[in-house]
Amino acid sequence: MPIVKTALLSVSDKTGLAEFARGLAAQGVTLLSTGGTAKHLRDNGLTVKDVSEHTGFPEIMNGRVKTLHPKIHGGLLARHGVDDKVLAEHGIDAIELLVVNLYPFKSVIEKEETTMDIAIENIDIGGPTMLRAAAKNHASVGVLVDYTDYPSVLDELKNSQKQLSDDTRYRLACKTFAHTASYDAAISNYLNLHDEDGTHDVFPDEYTYQFTKSMDLRYGENPHQRAAFYTMAADSGASIATAKMLQGRALSYNNIADADTALETVKSFSNPACVIVKHANPCGVAIANNILNAYQSAFICDSTSAFGGIIAINRNFTAELAELILAKQFVEVIIAPSVDDEALEILKSKKNIRVLATGDWTQDDKNTSRGHIGKRVNGGILLQEWDDHEVSQDELKIVSERAPTKNELRDLHFAWKVAKFVKSNAIVYAKNQETIGIGAGQMSRVDSARIAILKAQDAGLEIQGSAMASDAFFPFRDSIDNAAKAGVTAIIQPGGSIRDEEVIAAANEHGMAMVFTGIRHFRH
Repeated sequence: MPIVKTALLSVSDKTGLAEFARGLAAQGVTLLSTGGTAKHLRDNGLTVKDVSEHTGFPEIMNGRVKTLHPKIHGGLLARHGVDDKVLAEHGIDAIELLVVNLYPFKSVIEKEETTMDIAIENIDIGGPTMLRAAAKNHASVGVLVDYTDYPSVLDELKNSQKQLSDDTRYRLACKTFAHTASYDAAISNYLNLHDEDGTHDVFPDEYTYQFTKSMDLRYGENPHQRAAFYTMAADSGASIATAKMLQGRALSYNNIADADTALETVKSFSNPACVIVKHANPCGVAIANNILNAYQSAFICDSTSAFGGIIAINRNFTAELAELILAKQFVEVIIAPSVDDEALEILKSKKNIRVLATGDWTQDDKNTSRGHIGKRVNGGILLQEWDDHEVSQDELKIVSERAPTKNELRDLHFAWKVAKFVKSNAIVYAKNQETIGIGAGQMSRVDSARIAILKAQDAGLEIQGSAMASDAFFPFRDSIDNAAKAGVTAIIQPGGSIRDEEVIAAANEHGMAMVFTGIRHFRH
């Protein structure tokens, strides 16, 4: 194994660098550096040799060219014990350790004021070139791109006579190639999403996803399937990916998928709201004057399905709510913007309950475009924009003879928001801003409507005077007739069927109010 005699350090993020370099210098390692990194190290009392002195060639073009030199790349690419003669012949010193992180391209392009010229200038050339050279030659060179690796590498050098093991160098090389791949993907995506004049192209010819593994999961959808959770580097606001886990055992694949549905649903509401999700579908949703009442109403909608479900709220989680939930049901995951310490103490009596705190979110967070959402199919991926549409009052078209009352209109809006997160075909019955019956995932819309009625009846909830939402148009009048018999008085749906007139006529016959949104919310 090669002994680390020379280290080249050139970083944008200088977190922990001085301490690491000081540890290297204490072991007699020569420090090479460039520009701002060299100044930072000297300011911290370290002796550094400039790359320009090492190569005998100055930095040029305002630093655009500084490490692209044979004395740098020969030193990084030289194979220990193989190329020693070549190094000696050309007066090149081997570089056994490289510490580089790249220009902050991703953070630059997130700024509104960034132009194409600014983005181009923040594309690092020398850094990725050195990283790829060192990672390729990991049999002879250790390469670091992450400051969290500094302590373990320093300890290993101290304890192994300035040598890094084959396993360590290989692990660091893998991390490096992932780092440069992510960096190149960010550049490629930015350039492909923007024309040279700065205009935006939603779906470029090529698009690269880059995720980082957050955790290994116990298993996937089923115990025989292995699984892991990967997150995107970009901040997505309040999300399951960025939530802090306060207690409980590790999340499962299904926990994460269901928790995402619960959180995204509850983020749709500004008043105190609770959402309970089971097997990817909301089974109870309610708005109330306080979060305790919201939970109780959501639970009553389908107390059977709520057992073992995921609960999300949009207010602080209190001890009183913790006691209420534990008295009523078994819960897998609880999600809230924040959780009181007293509530956590109560929940600790059920050590397997996962508790996630997301931090507060705002209406602006919820309405911010989140780019694309993908779904894998065999041999490819389907890519689409997020379904962020929220119907406004102006978009509603009253198509029935009777207009909805103020209370009906309120419940129609509520039911429509919930239906967006229910698997298609989706039917939601709501009354007083509480779901009373949800029919999900059926092959026919009429069956979803029947199931929603059965759910309400099983729960002993009054359907008379309720509102119904459908995520897509009604192809026939049968669902309208069944809803009227059950007591539904108002319906919200996209419209657009060739039988719209027949469906509207059915609503009029029953004295129902019907509004069209012109928007469909399929969720597959």
